[in-house]
Amino acid sequence: MSEKESALFVQPGVKASHDGMQKSKRRKFIKKRKPIAIDELATDVRSGSKLHLAKAITLLESANIDDKAEGQALLKELLPHTGKSIRIGITGVPGAGKSTFIETFGKMLIEQGHRVAVLAIDPSSSITGGSILGDKTRMEELSRDPRAYIRPSPSAGTLGGVHKKTRETMLLCEAAGYDVILIETVGVGQSETIVRGMVDFFLLLVLTGAGDELQGMKKGIMELADTIVVHKADGDNVRNARKTVAEYKQILHLLQPATPHWTTKAMSASSYENKGLDKVWETIEAFKEQALENGVWLNRRNHQTTDWFRSMILDRLVDDFYGTQGKKEIVQALEKEILKGELTVSQGIETLFKP
Repeated sequence: MSEKESALFVQPGVKASHDGMQKSKRRKFIKKRKPIAIDELATDVRSGSKLHLAKAITLLESANIDDKAEGQALLKELLPHTGKSIRIGITGVPGAGKSTFIETFGKMLIEQGHRVAVLAIDPSSSITGGSILGDKTRMEELSRDPRAYIRPSPSAGTLGGVHKKTRETMLLCEAAGYDVILIETVGVGQSETIVRGMVDFFLLLVLTGAGDELQGMKKGIMELADTIVVHKADGDNVRNARKTVAEYKQILHLLQPATPHWTTKAMSASSYENKGLDKVWETIEAFKEQALENGVWLNRRNHQTTDWFRSMILDRLVDDFYGTQGKKEIVQALEKEILKGELTVSQGIETLFKP
């Protein structure tokens, strides 16, 4: 038997660079970023394409420098086609049924011929930075309707649970033809003034049992509301809902209205039985008509735009500060000294900004 016929024969392998015998230079493949055709994307967004609207919003939310520039160019292109919607902020106590209300309310508006965009702000996970609640999964029927668009967005730690790009997202939705914009916030708190500062109408959802609830509810939140809706007014809870509405009406007489020349309303509604939602919409329409007549509508929007500009200045200053070489290291070093008791906080600040 020859050596090759033996079962012990080992076939010699092919020499390659991966066997450690030879060294070769690894080739790097860098995918070149393809520029976005802003005019085409703007046209697609205006046509009502959900796919291109999502692409445009993602572009605006991107932290990439090139994406930021293109996103702002796109927004400027679409600005003449914005501002024709009614912007409604919706907040409420935990368990008030905000998502259920928005889905039922949105479906009712669509039946009346409106196109509805929902910007659902979810609390961000401290671990992943993503949304915790996933509002889109809680509005299944509305999300399937071609005349509705739902954009869940993590709050990303922003005060009031509002993503810093929410304002720009709202403008893109208006350019895409959505005439009703609903912004659902994380929950109740004084930081919800951020939402008040970007919408035309602010709706507060509450539950029955106002006597106990008012003890824990912030007075500031009630002063922000243009209408308070006692939700889940169905079944055996109808009588309690009526009582709660009466209690809120008494309280509202003692508070300053959120909008000049408008008396804050209190009413009940049930998303489960689809009752009272039409009255809520009638109230919003009456508010818009009155605000347009007395000039409050335009003044509020102008004020919101200037506030937005000033808040963006602060954001830019913070970004530029931490973007300066060596600043993060200096901050970390000062933090250690403060924790050791070697510096007071005020002394640390003085050191940080010393010329």
